[in-house]
This record gives sequence, C-alpha cells and structure tokens, in this order.
Amino acid sequence: MTKSDTIHEPTSEHPRAARPDDLVPEWVGIDHVQVAIPVGAEDRARRFYVGVLGLVEVPKPAVMAARGGAWFERGAVRVHVGAEDPFVPARKAHPALALVGLRAFIDRAGLDATWNDELPDVVRCHVFDPFGNRIELIEASGSGGGST
Repeated sequence: MTKSDTIHEPTSEHPRAARPDDLVPEWVGIDHVQVAIPVGAEDRARRFYVGVLGLVEVPKPAVMAARGGAWFERGAVRVHVGAEDPFVPARKAHPALALVGLRAFIDRAGLDATWNDELPDVVRCHVFDPFGNRIELIEASGSGGGST
C-alpha cells in the first residue's frame, strides 16, 4: 500500500469525524460488483454467469477488454469478472444477488446451494462459481433483505 492508498478512518481527533449533512454523499446503490477469476478463464466464467445464472455478457470498452475478464448483467444486476494472477477465490467476501423464484431457480439449475435461515423472513443461500468465489442468492419477492 502506498502513502496515497492509505485509508483514513474517522476518529474524534480526525477533522472529518463528524460530517455535516451537506458533506454526506447521496448513496443510490451499487453500480456493479467484481469477482476475480484466473487469467484465461473467461469461457468458464461465461458458462456459469450466462449459462447457469442467466446473465447476459455485455461488451467491455476496448481498453479494458485488453486486460481480460468479462462483464455480465441482467436488469439492475451487474457482475464484472476480472482476471488476476495470482488468483485467490473469495470464500467469505461475496456479492449478494437478489432474484425472484430463488428455490425454483436452484432446483432448475441443479446448483449445490447451502441454505441459511439465520435472518428471519429472508430466504437465502450461498453457491460457489467455478473458481470457488462465494455468491449469495436472496429471494427478492417479499424478503426482508440483508446478508452476511
């Protein structure tokens, strides 16, 4: 981490510890999430994110496409996969994607899902992509939302 990459946490001594409302950004959502894949594994990613999850691949700008990876989306869901060397899967950190008809989807797709009922009124499970990245899937219809 370089000096310019240092993250400053607000503290009582830090001048930005208490932010006036006019300095707080207006958060509106997440534009996309990115997960890592091994270099050269874009076709395997396509088979999972398009073939299994049903997302659609969208073109990356040429300057970014030269670095590998791929972009997938459907509706408001956007997942980018980026090629990394060395590659390490995210086994705890994860995107949480909401969809309607989660249980039926898992059955149809034949995914090995680990169901979790720790959050009341939230139907959710975890699956892994072909590279070992954890993906949380949440039932969007009538769920209370939330993830871990």
